[in-house]
Amino acid sequence: MIRPRRLRKNIAIRDMVRETQLDSADFIYPIFIEEGENIKKEISSMPGIYRYSLDRIDEELQEVAELGIPSLMLFGIPKQKDAEGSSSWQDEGIVQQGIKHIKQAQPSLYLIADVCFCEYTDHGHCGVMVNGDVDNDLTLTNLEKQSISLANAGADMLAPSGMMDGMIASMRDALDLNGHSTLPIMSYAVKYASSFYGPFRDAADSAPAFGDRHTYQMDPANRMEALREADLDVEEGADILMVKPALSYLDIIRDLKERYSLPLATYNVSGEYAMLKAAAAKGWIDGEKMMMEQLTSMKRAGADLILTYHAKEAAKLLLRKSGS
Repeated sequence: MIRPRRLRKNIAIRDMVRETQLDSADFIYPIFIEEGENIKKEISSMPGIYRYSLDRIDEELQEVAELGIPSLMLFGIPKQKDAEGSSSWQDEGIVQQGIKHIKQAQPSLYLIADVCFCEYTDHGHCGVMVNGDVDNDLTLTNLEKQSISLANAGADMLAPSGMMDGMIASMRDALDLNGHSTLPIMSYAVKYASSFYGPFRDAADSAPAFGDRHTYQMDPANRMEALREADLDVEEGADILMVKPALSYLDIIRDLKERYSLPLATYNVSGEYAMLKAAAAKGWIDGEKMMMEQLTSMKRAGADLILTYHAKEAAKLLLRKSGS
């Protein structure tokens, strides 16, 4: 009799034949930087995740670096917002300051700057509003300004998340013309209009003041549209593609992995994190085991990189397992 169970007999053989290996180097840790002083504020819907002012962030940066997590995704919360989100492209904007600070405090960390406007606009939408909707092409002009400013500040990579048509081509042209031709772009190529973003909007003060984002983010029911969106970003010069969210879209991650040779990222978003934390706090699940199972499923589906609020917890478990 053929017995597949022979290779499951004990932990040694299971580890030896494991097909998917999770590693701390796979993780990108999102971090929220708030303009101001003496701020370390836990996000109520995301236990264990904080908003930091730059004078309180160094301990967090040191822990991330010591855990072997190579990269941060930076989100900013400014003091002042306006209709265009103009603080996002100021030389002394909060993320621009953050990049410079982190480069001094922990130069080994690779800094990816989110490029969008929802945290910076007084209406919470991802661009310039005209007649109640985001105007795509006016937003591209501001996206170029933000990209150049973040590049000048020293970002290692830019990650546009607004789902504007032509955003990669627009950013690539602007970066190339302004001396940043070697700066890579990780595109939120496939970003769904998902219900899983709620806690992030608490974290970044970015909930829309009216309406929703269905005119620019994708319908969760659509698969072929995801391939078209990714095709366009590849043609326009994206260096890395991303699928967001992760868990409800593992099929899309697999589709993109089989279609492209570019590195592929996925975002294990705030709602996914919050649900696991809430269930674990109730004692309904083993939070650590479920966390690792979920992260492994993302990598097994094809993600090379995983943006996750679990990064520190998962890295600690991996270190414990390796005996380091």
